[in-house]
Amino acid sequence: MLQFNLADQLNCDSNPSGEQPNSDLDSRTGARTALPTVAILLCTYQGQRYLAEQLASFETQSHSNWSVWASDDGSKDDTRGILAAYQQKWPEGSLHVFSGPAEGFAANFVSLTCNDTIQADFYAYSDQDDIWEADKLARSVQWLQTLPADVPGLYCSRTRLVDADNHEIGFSPLFSKPPSFANALMQNIGGGNTMVFNNCARQLLREAGEHRPVVTHDWWAYMLVTGCGGQVFYDPEPTLRYRQHGCNLVGTNSGWMSRFKRIRMLFQGRFKQWGDSNIVILSALEHRLTPENRKILHRFMAARKMSLIPRLICLKRTGIYRQTLLGNIGLITAAVFGKI
Repeated sequence: MLQFNLADQLNCDSNPSGEQPNSDLDSRTGARTALPTVAILLCTYQGQRYLAEQLASFETQSHSNWSVWASDDGSKDDTRGILAAYQQKWPEGSLHVFSGPAEGFAANFVSLTCNDTIQADFYAYSDQDDIWEADKLARSVQWLQTLPADVPGLYCSRTRLVDADNHEIGFSPLFSKPPSFANALMQNIGGGNTMVFNNCARQLLREAGEHRPVVTHDWWAYMLVTGCGGQVFYDPEPTLRYRQHGCNLVGTNSGWMSRFKRIRMLFQGRFKQWGDSNIVILSALEHRLTPENRKILHRFMAARKMSLIPRLICLKRTGIYRQTLLGNIGLITAAVFGKI
């Protein structure tokens, strides 16, 4: 994992000099330079309760050169009306609205990712019910700009958890092990609502294509970027307020209730089904995987078909891991019972 001290690099203070919002000053020459463009990929469905607060948080971004590309998956409430109101409020071209595929949130995000009418320097996934911190885009763009243009880059971060009324209730787990393909085969470390990626990463995602069995769009992105030799940065600084409420499609995975739920899904065979889906996607891009990661994938695929002892030995040789002790105990349990 690249080590990068964003706190030392960022300067997110308001601009007292009156410069244009979509420009910045080159620290070496003093000349005005255009800020990189960020396409915010926003998926909505029945989002009227919280959507306006999320859109308002885009307005506070210290990195101001963004546009929103919203895909609504058939809302029957006032979601479309709120989007239309912001289209009128914001400058022309700031907000574009599409109709989603109506196949669930993952397919909706994949459809936006693969939409070739959307062009920018960087791309940021957004849920409809969070609240972004003012430096969210600035932090991600600052790190992504350190990468060569031909290296797939994916930024993600920790989140601040809030309840339905935006009262703080804690933080998402703080992961300390490095991002890698061996980890990505077993879990996703970054919520999609925190993810920002560059054009090289987007090219990989588009090559993987639509109409494949994507479990979640964020796990999809983490696997493909790490598998194909890209760089992933997990920022320990929370960059958004992640709202926890009764209508969450995907909530935080911390807490004992979540752990019991994962154990139940394990024995129901859900993890094994997810593994099947991920293998289909990775196999389609096998030619883009690094030699080392191709070997990890092949060992993983072979181990799943073995009897108990050979399966455990082969899985250990793959080097796969989860981020926490309890997670790795769960991984061993899944391997023993053939549920991986």
